[in-house]
Amino acid sequence: MKKIITYGTFDLLHYGHINLLKRAKKLGDYLIVALSTNEFNEIKGKKCYFPYEERKQLLEAIRYVDLVIPEDSWEQKIENVKEFKVDIFVMGDDWRGEFDFLKEYCEVAYLTRTPEVSTTKIKTDLKL
Repeated sequence: MKKIITYGTFDLLHYGHINLLKRAKKLGDYLIVALSTNEFNEIKGKKCYFPYEERKQLLEAIRYVDLVIPEDSWEQKIENVKEFKVDIFVMGDDWRGEFDFLKEYCEVAYLTRTPEVSTTKIKTDLKL
C-alpha cells in the first residue's frame, strides 16, 4: 500500500482544497492529512475561522482522506513520515523546494494549486 501525506490548515474548505486532496490521493492508496492545530496556527500567525475539531470533521468527511492527524510543529514532518511509513509527501507548488529535505525519507511532490481560489482570497473578499 502506497501512503501519501500532506499538511495544511484547511480553513474555509473550498474546491481548491478538494482538488489538491483528490490529486494527492491519486498518487497512492492511503492519504493522511496533518491538520494544523489552533495552537500551531497561532505560532504561524494564522487565525482560523473554524477551530481544529470542526476542520478535522470536514476533512474526515471527504472520501479521499483516510486519516487526519494533528500538526503541532514544523519539525514533526520527518517523524510523521517515519511513523506512518509514508511513500510520498505532497504539498502545493507554492511551497516548492521548502520540503526537499524530506527526499532522504520519501518522495516529495509539489502539486499545482487551483489558481482562481484560495482561503486568503475568500477571507479578503468576505473581509474576515
